[in-house]
Amino acid sequence: MKKTSGPVKTSPGSGRTQAAGRPENFPIVGIGASAGGLAAFEAFFSGMPADTDPGMAFVLVQHLAPDHKSMLPELIRRYTRMEVFEVEDRMSVRPNCAYIIPPGCDMALLNGALQLLEPSEPRGQRLPIDFFFRSLAQDQHERAIGIVLSGTGSDGTLGVRAIKGEGGMVMAQNPESTEFDGMPRSAIATGLVDYELPPAGMPAQLIAYAAHAFGNAPQEGAVPAPKTESALKKIFVLLRAQTGHDFSQYKPSTIHRRIERRMAVQQIPEIDGYVKFLQQAPAEVEALFRDLLIGVTNFFRDPEAFRMLEEQVVPKLFAGKPAGGTIRVWSAGCSSGEEAYSLAILLVERMEALKQSYTIQVFATDIDKQAVAAARAGVYPSSIAADITPERLARFFTAEPDGYRIQKGIRDLLIFSEQNVIKDPPFSKLGLISCRNLMIYLGADLQKRLIPLFHYALNPGGFLFLGTSEGIGEFDSLFAVQDRKMKIYLRKEKFSIARREEVEPFLPAVSAVGAAARQPAARTAFPAKLPLRELTERALLQQVVAAAALVQSHGDILYLHGRSGMFLEPSTGEAGVNNILKMAREGLRQELPVALRKALDTSDTVRAFGLRVKTNSHFTAVNLTVRPVTDASLPDSQLFLVILEEAPCDTSDVADTSEVCDARIATLRQELRAKEEYLQSTCEELESSAEELKSSNEEMQSVNEELQSTNEELETAKEEMQSVNEELATVNTELQTKVADLSRSNSDMNNLLSGTGIATLFVDHGMRILRFTPAASEVINVIPSDVGRPIAHIVSNLVDHKPLVEDIRCVLDTLATKEVEVQTTGGKWFKMRLQPYRTLENVIEGAVISFVDITEIVQTRNALREANDLLRLAVVVRDAHDAITVQDLDGRTLAWNPGAVRMYGWSEAEALAMNVRDRIPQDLREGALEKLRQLSRAKVLDPYPTSRLTKSGKSVKVSIISTALLDGAGEMYAIATTERAARQDNIQ
Repeated sequence: MKKTSGPVKTSPGSGRTQAAGRPENFPIVGIGASAGGLAAFEAFFSGMPADTDPGMAFVLVQHLAPDHKSMLPELIRRYTRMEVFEVEDRMSVRPNCAYIIPPGCDMALLNGALQLLEPSEPRGQRLPIDFFFRSLAQDQHERAIGIVLSGTGSDGTLGVRAIKGEGGMVMAQNPESTEFDGMPRSAIATGLVDYELPPAGMPAQLIAYAAHAFGNAPQEGAVPAPKTESALKKIFVLLRAQTGHDFSQYKPSTIHRRIERRMAVQQIPEIDGYVKFLQQAPAEVEALFRDLLIGVTNFFRDPEAFRMLEEQVVPKLFAGKPAGGTIRVWSAGCSSGEEAYSLAILLVERMEALKQSYTIQVFATDIDKQAVAAARAGVYPSSIAADITPERLARFFTAEPDGYRIQKGIRDLLIFSEQNVIKDPPFSKLGLISCRNLMIYLGADLQKRLIPLFHYALNPGGFLFLGTSEGIGEFDSLFAVQDRKMKIYLRKEKFSIARREEVEPFLPAVSAVGAAARQPAARTAFPAKLPLRELTERALLQQVVAAAALVQSHGDILYLHGRSGMFLEPSTGEAGVNNILKMAREGLRQELPVALRKALDTSDTVRAFGLRVKTNSHFTAVNLTVRPVTDASLPDSQLFLVILEEAPCDTSDVADTSEVCDARIATLRQELRAKEEYLQSTCEELESSAEELKSSNEEMQSVNEELQSTNEELETAKEEMQSVNEELATVNTELQTKVADLSRSNSDMNNLLSGTGIATLFVDHGMRILRFTPAASEVINVIPSDVGRPIAHIVSNLVDHKPLVEDIRCVLDTLATKEVEVQTTGGKWFKMRLQPYRTLENVIEGAVISFVDITEIVQTRNALREANDLLRLAVVVRDAHDAITVQDLDGRTLAWNPGAVRMYGWSEAEALAMNVRDRIPQDLREGALEKLRQLSRAKVLDPYPTSRLTKSGKSVKVSIISTALLDGAGEMYAIATTERAARQDNIQ
């Protein structure tokens, strides 16, 4: 069972089924696509309203590779606000949700729940869209909506017919907007598609249709009816005026449903408005007409019924028929011809089983001229393979790019015509009538007319084949039940006079001759007389021609006239078809084949006189005439009349002497014997050649069968390849989307790495460079062409660092992250971080080296270190008992510690506004200047005693140590002094 991620953690209805009964009243939309479907899906869901719920459920069916996990759910979630689920078995369908078929499954809908099944067909013949559409139509009826999007082949076409047959609605993508137009074109060709739109325009039309069709849905069991009978009659008048067909006696429920559906399609709320629309739009009249005629059919529909037909009915059609006899079958309401061709296939199979030749005629009629035209063409979509066995598909169909074409041998057996079974004359002398699922749409009065009509058209012992929901009603006196379940009935021969009078009004009009033939015998005084012309011709024929035979071109006798025993005799061997060439007596055997062949070649009368034909023990002179026979009713037949008559004796000749006669007879006998030997030799050679030709023909047949078998295998392989190609196209589209996502992610990642300015280098196990960011070239001398080169070949700009190869190898060996601070030759500092490169599967495939610029951090750190050093010095200065001052070269005070405050009395603020001269007694100032000059030379002076003034004006004896303060260039810029009182004075 397939599982999904994301919102599918709590699947709605997963593992549950709804209670038996009608599912919730919301439409379910089946969407089928194949190659190119992903873009169509995205466009469709992008067109859904962003702020409202559609009020319907969506089930997506796509041709998926069974061995490839689908990314479709994740892709669809990007374009819709609805919940998206990959289907699990028995998942109930809820509105405003999207459900996606999982790979390797067929899917059906039963009581509003999705059922997953193992595919029954081989990979190249699966039709998952048709399979789901059919179950959708059977489960949801008029609430089924089918949409066919881009794809190759014809999957979905039969499903479209099923949905329309149940009163649903169908959309198809217009071919101009598709990547592959096979599936949409096949659906559109049925004439059943309501809307042809691009995917982005479908949601708005779909929601509008649902609002009109289901916004005011009738209650369960209620029969929807138009508002007025007057409007309904006007619609019947418009239909009859344009199409010539009267629908007023069809079942009201069917009529009402179809009209309301067309009103929903056109979004017309009132019946009167629809009548006006019909008057203005002849195309809508045609569309309504086609909706009323929707025929849901397929090959061998209801297989059990056709199996019963094959076993019980078809053999009886051939029973008692001589070779060459005619089998006539009528398929009434044939729609697009599938059922008619199915009947023809059964008849051909039976004829081949009997190994005899018969004339098969299948009449197929329908009121819909477009359906009849499609049936005449005999071309069907590839999806018919689901309804036909592979053996029949190979024997009776020819594969084409767009599907299958019925073989000419079957097509020639059928005669298609447009016919209204209600008002047009029926066929006659039929062995079988198939009229399935037509009468269920007709009213009771029309049904009462049809059953006697079918009885009239059938031969005695003929069969009537009806649909599973149909029956003969009250006409049990006309038909006997052959199989009640399969609705097969047998025509009765005799029924009461009262019943005959009852059904007589329903029979078609016939000619006066036919009517006279049906009159009771009591009404005729004398038996019918033979026509005088025929009586005269028969007498003349007996008088003029003694013996004659009507034969075919190869000598088979069709009819014998007169006494022919003098000229013909039965041949030895098994009795069968009599051949005049084999029955000819001695003396006629040589001339008769020659004359027949000459008449066939020249199409003219051939005569041979005075043939000596041996009859018992004597010879008779015989005149032979072979005359071609033509008949307008048999234009293609090659028939010949062989006339045999005794030659009259000529008594005027003078009799020869007995010796001359004997000599002449002997000579003639010798010549005749020689000719007979020559002819015998020729016949033997011909027989030998015939045997060789027969052997060659058998070999050619064998070769043909092998070629046919090979062709079937190639067709099967072609179908499988086409299916695989569609699946690969779907996978390719998903992968292209994934590649686009990866490309976008890659671009985002590149921009991210470039934007951060972090130098990053990726290497594999072989220390070869895989990729790097632009900032990496500042640390290591790499250029784009270095990708793939070993990193050991690249020169780095690092100062006093061991080669990177050793660091990388250490990280790969230990799988531990390593961080080192390094400096480049340009003076910048970086934090080099080495760590293993791990895939999503946690596989080590190399290493990642990143360089983070920490130059400012290093500088700040050094500054902090210097600041800390100064801070410690400041603490010493602050807490020292001595007075510590700093003054510039001009004597201005720059620093004044607490010890100076205690010693001299001035606060720091006051001292910073003073000059050092203000603290030196007047008489000592010159000496202080001399000390300054000494300090500039010695940088540091030894402690020397001197005096300084306090704030109170008192002179204090101090010991001073003066130190020069130098800048970076070694120049003195200030003087620091440490002053200590020479003795303990109380300074105020």
